[in-house]
Amino acid sequence: MARSYSFNFASIGSSSNLRTDISTCSFYLYNFLTMSKVILGISAFYHDSAVALVENNKIILAIQEERFTRIKHDRNFPENALIYCLNFLKSQGKDVDHFVFYEKPFLKFERLLETYLAYAPVGFRSFLSAMPLWIKEKLFQKSQLIKHLRDCGVDNPEKKVFFSDHHLSHAASAFYPSPFNSSAILTMDGVGEWTTTSVSVGIESQITLKQEIKFPHSLGLLYSAFTYFCGFKVNSGEYKLMGLAPYGKPRFADIIRQKIIKIYDDGSFHLNMKYFNYCQGLTMTSSAINDLFEGPPRKPEQDLTSREMDIAASIQNVTEEIVLNLARYIRQSTNMNNLCLAGGVALNCVANGKLEEEKIFDNIWIQPAAGDAGGALGAALAFNYLALGSERKINLEDDMEGSYLGPEYSDLEVESQLKKMNATFTKHEEAELIEIITENLTAGMAIGHMNGRMEYGPRALGNRSIIADPRKSTMQKDLNLKVKFRESFRPFAPAVLEDDASEWFEIKSPSPYMLKVSKLNKDKQILVSEDINSDINEIVNQIRSEVPAVTHIDYSARVQTVREKINPRFHTILKSFKLKTGCPILINTSFNVRGEPIVQNAEDAYKCFMGTNLDVLIINNFICFKDQQSKENLTNYKNKYELD
Repeated sequence: MARSYSFNFASIGSSSNLRTDISTCSFYLYNFLTMSKVILGISAFYHDSAVALVENNKIILAIQEERFTRIKHDRNFPENALIYCLNFLKSQGKDVDHFVFYEKPFLKFERLLETYLAYAPVGFRSFLSAMPLWIKEKLFQKSQLIKHLRDCGVDNPEKKVFFSDHHLSHAASAFYPSPFNSSAILTMDGVGEWTTTSVSVGIESQITLKQEIKFPHSLGLLYSAFTYFCGFKVNSGEYKLMGLAPYGKPRFADIIRQKIIKIYDDGSFHLNMKYFNYCQGLTMTSSAINDLFEGPPRKPEQDLTSREMDIAASIQNVTEEIVLNLARYIRQSTNMNNLCLAGGVALNCVANGKLEEEKIFDNIWIQPAAGDAGGALGAALAFNYLALGSERKINLEDDMEGSYLGPEYSDLEVESQLKKMNATFTKHEEAELIEIITENLTAGMAIGHMNGRMEYGPRALGNRSIIADPRKSTMQKDLNLKVKFRESFRPFAPAVLEDDASEWFEIKSPSPYMLKVSKLNKDKQILVSEDINSDINEIVNQIRSEVPAVTHIDYSARVQTVREKINPRFHTILKSFKLKTGCPILINTSFNVRGEPIVQNAEDAYKCFMGTNLDVLIINNFICFKDQQSKENLTNYKNKYELD
């Protein structure tokens, strides 16, 4: 039976597909004697721990813990990010009034316990493995949160802690920052407490839940299971699976539909749990799946074969079908013109591109921190509007500020850190700096660029980016193998001046957050022979356009459009490069190596610069050239971080 959300946001329903669990949730306002508005959202204990600070309806800060600890997808309580926010408030003479956790741990424990009981005694080994951690850390998570907050210097935290539902946090992160007064909201991920997919409607300051799909039937877990089967790491390798898909043919797609997942017209689905092991075991798939896909799972770091390429193409094909079916049903059932997306599946930019291509909705907006990190922001926003009853004001450009919501560092701080690192550097005026950057880009140099506030979410959007000339035919291979230390097949994204985007790409609307894939325009493509060797390295090296380093095998690209108002520095660099070359596009990839979080401060940036084959480092208005650095500062970053 469906119940209403309340604060602490009560849970709802338990049925397994959209068609049988329809509910409208009312939201109760929490009454406060003083209507304080400083709210800090927290996500933690699964992956991508983060905090987000909201004050008077405005997003002030949003930071992932991994950027401080240098542990990729850090799951621990975000102590460093929290202290950063508290110190920021202290400098303004303010304090946090409400702390909101992004999910309800007791409901999650309920799901875990019920699942093990349902699969007993098969799942006993997994039960023994997981239960001590849950009892120690998660069943009594409220007391753990209070202790962590007290350790960070928060007074009387027990009176300030609240809990949101996981998928409500995702929905709020998508709708409230969006430029829409009203919208349908679709959230898709692995699993929250019980929910794996939710459909809601947002109107002004309210969100009303309409329908859900429940665990174990999950599009996110389905995609992660195939990520595991293809030898990639779950919760980080999904990007690789998506990037690998265009190299293959979807010859297993029908097998997936016939044997593994039943797809309904309304987009709901039902998994055949015979082929999965995540409910009762320690792996994502069971041995039963091996016969369907010509053998056992690929082992990590083994050579990729055409089988893995075809499997990737097949599951991507099925995922897109489900997303499109869901979208069509949501449009018809809600009669909404706009759609907001969040949850880990919303980071599948290929599916997002197909969704926009189909024109099911007039407008689509995707939360740039769509995964669990964004849950911290959603929890804070949900509390702000649904518990405090704040009045929402629409920002027609969205409220994410380009997702530049993290720390930034003054010239004084940068100079101090560079001196501490014994770096050789010079400082330049802005105009001279832009000219030097442009000259080095056109000379084929790879540049690490750090400036302004750090990005929130998985994408680097110009402020913590590696940039390079996309016209150079070997640049993709060089950056992958010599700088990022990752697989050569992985594509790079183009950053393009927004005004020039439609001249180069079949793009329907601006894409500031690099969350949609578009095809290169026909007149920019260079057709290649399809009679090619199946060796992936040979395929990667084929030249398919005037900008080969950002053109994927299927002539697609994950486009970032850059607007001057949102990022003046990055826009100026692109404009200068265009004036010199006629090309308004640069490679933009995150400033890190494989397995490393995106760099946060000057020390992180310099270490990465000296541990890779980057040629130039820009931090604010300071420049470091590799050939001018002390050889004693050189390191090898290739094996520094755990492989992703």
